[in-house]
Formats: sequence, C-alpha cells, structure tokens
Amino acid sequence: MEVVQIAQISGLFREAGLVVQSCCRQYFSGISISLVIGAIGKAPKVPRGPALRAESTRSREERIMSEKADRSLEVGIIGAGWWAAQTYIPLLRGYPEVGEIAVCRPDPEGLQILAEKLGTNLGFRDAAEMLDTRRLDGVIISSPHVLHAEHALMCIDRGLPVMIEKPMATSAEDARRILTAAERQGTDVMTAYGWNFRPLAAAAHKLMQDGRIGRLQHAVCLTASGTVELFSGELPPRTAGHLFRPPASTWADPARAGGYAWGQLTHALGLFFLVVDDDPTGVFARMRNSDAGVDLCDAAVVELAGGATVSVSGTGVIPRERKKQVDIRLYGDEGVLLLDLERERLEVTRFDGWTHVEQPAPDAGEYGVTELVARFVDLCAGREVINLADAKVGARAVIAIDAMHRSARSGQFEPA
Repeated sequence: MEVVQIAQISGLFREAGLVVQSCCRQYFSGISISLVIGAIGKAPKVPRGPALRAESTRSREERIMSEKADRSLEVGIIGAGWWAAQTYIPLLRGYPEVGEIAVCRPDPEGLQILAEKLGTNLGFRDAAEMLDTRRLDGVIISSPHVLHAEHALMCIDRGLPVMIEKPMATSAEDARRILTAAERQGTDVMTAYGWNFRPLAAAAHKLMQDGRIGRLQHAVCLTASGTVELFSGELPPRTAGHLFRPPASTWADPARAGGYAWGQLTHALGLFFLVVDDDPTGVFARMRNSDAGVDLCDAAVVELAGGATVSVSGTGVIPRERKKQVDIRLYGDEGVLLLDLERERLEVTRFDGWTHVEQPAPDAGEYGVTELVARFVDLCAGREVINLADAKVGARAVIAIDAMHRSARSGQFEPA
C-alpha cells in the first residue's frame, strides 16, 4: 500500500508564493468555507494580444509582474449581488495588492449599500462603461446565470482575465462561444468551481493523468445539498444576516436557468470534468421539479466520447445542516478511483494489487472559495497559475447540463 501525504499535492497551489495570514469561517447550506487571506506582491494591468502570447511563459510572467509592480491591482465585479458581497469582495479586501474594486449592478440603491458597507466607491450600472473607463486587471462575473455568457464575452473581447461564477453559461452554444473566444484571444478564463482548487481534486486529477485506473469504462457522479428553499423560491434562513439575499429570479425561475442542475450539480460536473478529460456526447435524463417549477432532483446517463457511461445524480433534498455531498467513482479497465468529499477520501485500487490512499488534511473536503479567489488574484497579477477550472472544464459541464434539460423535456436521448 502506498500512502501519500496530501501536503505534497497542496504545493501545487503555493507556486506563486501565497502566504497565509489569517483564517475565519462562513457557513451557508451546510457548506463550510475556510477563509484564507493571502499576501503576495503588488501588481496590475498589461497589454494583451498576439505579441504577448508569442512570448515564452516565463518571460511573459516576468515582464507582466515587472510592469505591474508600481501600482495596485484593480478588480471588477459584474453582478455585485448576494454571493459577491458575501464572499468575493471580503476575500479580495484581504489581499494588500488589490487596491480598488469596481462593482456593477443595475440598481443605485444596491450600489449605495455596497459603498457604505464594503467601501466599494467605484460603482457602475452599466458593465460596458465599467470595462471601458476603468483600468481593470481582471473581472469576476457574478451576475444572474443567464447573463454570464454575455458578460464573460465582453471581458474576453477586451483581453481581460475573467472568473465566471458557475454555470459558465446556460447553453452549449454559449459555452462553446466562450471557449472559442478565450482561445482566440489568449485570455485566461476561470470557472468558479472551488472544489477543483482543493488538494484532493489536484491529487485525483494527477492520478487520472498518470493512467492509474487505465481506460475509463463507467463512472458515478453524485451531489446533494440542503438547498430546498433556494430552489423553491424561498429565502434560505442562513442568509438572513447577509447584505443581500439570493433572489428567486436567479435560482428558482425556470425561464432564467433556475434549478438544481445549473445551480448545484454544475459543481460536481465541473470537478468530474477536471478529473476525467473527456467530452460528453449524449444524455438521457429525468428531472423532478420543485413547487417553483425548476428541477430539484436530477438523474441522467451521460455518454462520453471515449465510450464510458456516467451515472449522474443530484438533489437538494437533504437537511441543510448536513455537509454537502460530492462523490465521484471511476471504474477503469485497470482499477477503480474513489473521490468522496463528504468523507474526505481519495483512494485507488488496481487489479494488480497496487493501492493508493491519500491522507488528507483536516477539512480537505470543504469548498475551496479562498483557493479559487487566490488563484484568480494570481491571474490578475500575471503570475503563472495551474488553472484547474479552465474554460474547457466549464464548457463541458454546461454542455452536459444543456443536454440533460433537453432530454428531460423531450423524453428522448439527446446529443450533447
């Protein structure tokens, strides 16, 4: 039996010299968020384009960091609502290198609240105006689901690094547009999949890259969270003290990509498509709706380009006090990999008797929003980043969910 300390993997996330200064915790829907404040150096904006992309990775990083060393970073947030105010803005405030935070939302009342409570004095009601008048080093997209693609493409077209709150888009077509635009522009795109940046995810990713279970034959991807109120159009009790509350128009409106698949199952699929480097090609799905008319329980069979089948399952029907469940099981022709974030377990068993068991650090299964933001700050500063939730990962999750919804409506197998 081979036992590997998870600390060996966590070194992947310290390449840019992240220094841990302080910790605190926030809780929502049974999800524990460890808040890690980092300090790195100062840095900000640089021209982007073909000439820059032609440089070597090392020379590009050194030049950008040199040009940015004389000023603080400026980060923009499009859709500065509930989650951005509760999580992203406070986290960004913890980085000395981040100076101004420009925020965009449609209502002047909300902008005033953000200015008074969180000190965001650069407020905009129009996203294009913010992008064109501020010297931004990166943008977080946290607008309603159906606006993610529009806002992301605005940033990509301007050559700005962007972190897109999940889902990356709400149609396969838009997901492919983002992926194509990012590749054409050479722009960094990160999808807000916090678990992808935790050491357990990096370890599972490497085990699969190393071919430890051989060719994938079958897989299980399951998630469950206590989110009945959220997807029923009610205000979750645990958000009572938050600056803003999660709007039903985002989470529980069937006409605006509400429901569990777009809102929660996307996390598990984002992790799955990090660990499994393959494209979804077809889906057969069934969904059970909440009283608000959006999916609350999802079941699907997904076919992958490599020939494997995947059993996908998600539900918001567990007590909200329970820790969120994310369970991925991969069955290959040479072995089996189990990744269980609820029980903080990662292990591989091969047919030849070789076994690998991770020894995770405490809270290894918690959602990695702090690692997510830390890596995005690195992107904004021009540092090299191992992007474990890039546009390809985000697009694959969107393509699978889009096909799930089409199949649930048609009652037929739908191509992805």
